[in-house]
Amino acid sequence: MQFGVLKNTISCIVNVISLFKRTTNIDHNRSVYENLLEQKFSMQSPNLVWVSDITYVWTGEGWLYLAALKDLCTKQVVGYSLNERMTTQLVCNALSMAIGNHQPPQGLIVHSDRGSQYCTHEYRNMLEKYGFQGSMSKKRDCFDNAPIESFWGILKNELVHQHSYKTRDEAKADITKYIELFYNQQRIQKRLNFKTPNQVAEDFYKSAA
Repeated sequence: MQFGVLKNTISCIVNVISLFKRTTNIDHNRSVYENLLEQKFSMQSPNLVWVSDITYVWTGEGWLYLAALKDLCTKQVVGYSLNERMTTQLVCNALSMAIGNHQPPQGLIVHSDRGSQYCTHEYRNMLEKYGFQGSMSKKRDCFDNAPIESFWGILKNELVHQHSYKTRDEAKADITKYIELFYNQQRIQKRLNFKTPNQVAEDFYKSAA
């Protein structure tokens, strides 16, 4: 009887572990950027630093991957991309959206972990094209990218863990709506003096006009 209980417990643990998927492959020989932030996450102006990362959502059709970028001043999610594959194109598409939405100046720091998607020629060439500075976390240090990790926690606690998505399209629509209509527009944050990310951005540009 005791053996049967132990066997069932081990089986449950294996099943739980299988739901957690590694998104960062740092075991590669590609060049990495220096860590320009050193965990200095407080910015006085928008478009000085964006932090970026990849997470994942389980659906009835399999994994859905989400890459996003967050501005360290406004806390806005400035760009994102969703796809069934975790490729360089995923992070480049997110960056393209952010650039199109916010037209950042040269010198912008784009920080990420050392995932292989952020170390490709395609991604690095994109940063160089726009005159951005690449920055990367130290090896196996999630605290170096804490602001975007914090957003993943909020997204999953407030949205993803409350749903069971049958299809990737269903998850895409829900996540897009959350980011565009709720997180950026309606969700007030204590660190923003109880304003929304969009309000902080609007206030900054009004005062600068």
